Amino acid sequence: MSTVTAEIPSRGIRVRTPAVDPATAVARARPRISLGETISQTFSMAWRALKKMRRNPEQFFDVTLQPLLFTAMFAYIFGGAITHVAGEAGVKSYLPLLIPGIVAQTVLTTCMSTGVQLREDMEKGVFDRFKALPIARIAPLAGPMMADLVRYLIAAGLTFVMGVIIGYRPGGGALGVLGAIFLAIFTGWAIAWIFTFIGTIARNARSVQGISMLILFPLTFLSNAFVPVNTLPTALADFVKINPVSHLVSASRDLANLGVISGEVGWTLLAGVVVIAIFAPLSVYSYKRHL
Repeated sequence: MSTVTAEIPSRGIRVRTPAVDPATAVARARPRISLGETISQTFSMAWRALKKMRRNPEQFFDVTLQPLLFTAMFAYIFGGAITHVAGEAGVKSYLPLLIPGIVAQTVLTTCMSTGVQLREDMEKGVFDRFKALPIARIAPLAGPMMADLVRYLIAAGLTFVMGVIIGYRPGGGALGVLGAIFLAIFTGWAIAWIFTFIGTIARNARSVQGISMLILFPLTFLSNAFVPVNTLPTALADFVKINPVSHLVSASRDLANLGVISGEVGWTLLAGVVVIAIFAPLSVYSYKRHL
């Protein structure tokens, strides 16, 4: 620690005192935040994000229009061709394969906006206000992500509703559908931590969006979400089988179509926990570096 020398004019005495960094002094003066306070502050940030969504209803356009459009488009554009190759008749026979895939694709695409909005808030100086407050560093990150759970729920729910309208009948019943929805929401929330981390290291919101699309779109479309794996070339089929999105889609199909908690469900939950364990601390650390 560096020192400074101060002279007392009346006595001519020099006193060497340690120099104190103002930021360090403020940090030491703050009380240690407990787990309960962290949870409370996170919910406060989530409520702030929900109020922001209410004032900006255009944030719900992607989670309301995209599920409806994608479900109808993919069903009637690809349904006839794929069922013809598989030797089946009618678009309805394609829906048990398609709807869980659309749910996964819609939720994962929705979570991509988490990093973009975070970067925009950082550029506007919103987080400069937070750093002066005695709050947990994870609260400004986790709060908006908890609010995004509402958007994931709307996207997944509307996809199943649209599927039922065009003829989809889930064999797993209501519990199976709810299980598939909550599994997709959990996975989307876990993947959102990756985009949150990207939001803290990218230079601007446009860069976050570009990087996120570069990661998400290959994983989504190079999966078993829209076509059976046995119709793909060997090399591509091998990649699809190890694609994490494929495990999510297969688990959602097992729940929604069969009402079965298969091994795919366990692998999907485990992958989500691993992603959170890695990228949540990285996001908080990167966020603190920018304060």
